[in-house]
Amino acid sequence: MTEYSRMAKGSFTASASTAIINLPFIPDYVEVNNYTNIAAAAAASKTLRAFWDNTLIVSSNNPTMLEGYSSGSVMVGDVIATNGISTFYAGLSQQFGPAQQVVASTKGNTTSFQVTGHGYQVGDTVIFRGLFQSATTGMPQMNGIPFTITTITDANNFVVNYNSNNAAYTNLSASPASAFVEKVLYPFLYVPQDNVITAITTGSTTTITTSMYHNFEVGQEVAFRIPNAWGTTQLNSLPNLVIPGSPVYGYVISVTDNWTFVVNINSSAYTAFTTNIAVASVPGLTFPQVVPVGDVNTGGNVIFSGSSLYPAPRFPTSSSRVSTINGPAIRGAFVNNTSQGFIIGAGTATNNTSIKIMAANDVIEWRAFLHDYSSP
Repeated sequence: MTEYSRMAKGSFTASASTAIINLPFIPDYVEVNNYTNIAAAAAASKTLRAFWDNTLIVSSNNPTMLEGYSSGSVMVGDVIATNGISTFYAGLSQQFGPAQQVVASTKGNTTSFQVTGHGYQVGDTVIFRGLFQSATTGMPQMNGIPFTITTITDANNFVVNYNSNNAAYTNLSASPASAFVEKVLYPFLYVPQDNVITAITTGSTTTITTSMYHNFEVGQEVAFRIPNAWGTTQLNSLPNLVIPGSPVYGYVISVTDNWTFVVNINSSAYTAFTTNIAVASVPGLTFPQVVPVGDVNTGGNVIFSGSSLYPAPRFPTSSSRVSTINGPAIRGAFVNNTSQGFIIGAGTATNNTSIKIMAANDVIEWRAFLHDYSSP
C-alpha cells in the first residue's frame, strides 16, 4: 500500500561519525549506503550498507543491520545493537543530553573547556551549570547561557564565544564538584530566537557577537535588552528621542558568520560592552540580549529558477544550512523549527567493534520511509 506512505532521500559528505537528518515525518524504515566504502574494493572493517526497521521483532531496541567488510576484508553481516540508526522528535521544549564533568577551563578572549571524551562537534549547543571553583571564584557568570561551540580543539577540549579575559574570572581546575555541561539536543525550536550577547564592537556601525547561532538575515530588524552591568545600554530599544514613544531598532546590514552580525546603529559614543561581571553579582544576574522584531527575518526562501518549488526555510542562516521540517513559509514570518527525522549514530558492530556506519569525509546516500501499513 502506498496511499499514505511517505518517502525521502538525500546524500551528504559526513563531517563526523554521526549525523542528524531532519525530515517532515518520523520514518519507520531507513537505508544508508556508504558510497566511499562501496567504491573502495574490500576496505577492511568498513560498512557498505546499513538498514533499520522499527518493526523488527528480534529485539526491543531495533538494532541496525549492516553489510560490510570484516577486519580481514571478507564480506560479512553484522548488527549495531545501540547507537546505530534511530529516530528522534524534538518536541516543543528543550531536551538535554547527559551531564558531563567539566575538568578545567582556560580564560581568554574566547573560553576553552576541558571535558574528557566530550563527543561534541562544532555547531553543537551546550549549557554550563555550577562553574564555581570555590564559593567566590570560578566562571559562574557563564552558567545558564546557551553556547554553540565554535572550535573543537581535540577529543577533550572545546571553545565557546565568551571573553573571560579579566579579573572577574578564575580558571577551573581539578574537576570542581558542581561544574557540569549538557548538550542542548534541539536548540532552535523557533527561529530566529532571542540571543545572549557575548561581545559588542562599537563604531559607525555596530558588530554583535552572540553565544549561540543568531539565525539572522540581512534586513532583519532587531532590538536590544542590555542591563546596566554589561555596558552599552544606549542600544536598548527605548526611548527614541526623535519619535517619542517609538522603539529604537536596528537593522542587520551584514552577517559575518553564524555567531556575528553587523547592525546599522552608530555606536561610536556609546559605553563599551564588558563581561567583567563579579562572581558576587551572579545571583539574579540578567543576560544582555538581542531579539528579532519587525517584518523581515529568516522565515522564508525566495523561489527562483533552479530552486525547489516549495523550499523549506534553512538554518543556520550563515553557513552549513539544514532544511527545517516546514513547508514554504511566508516571507518575513517566524519559523517553527521543531525537528524530527533520524540519527546516524557512532555505535560499533557487535562482532567487529571497529566497524561504524560512517566516518568523517565519507559520502553517504540515504533513503527514509514511513509506510502506511505494516504487517503485525
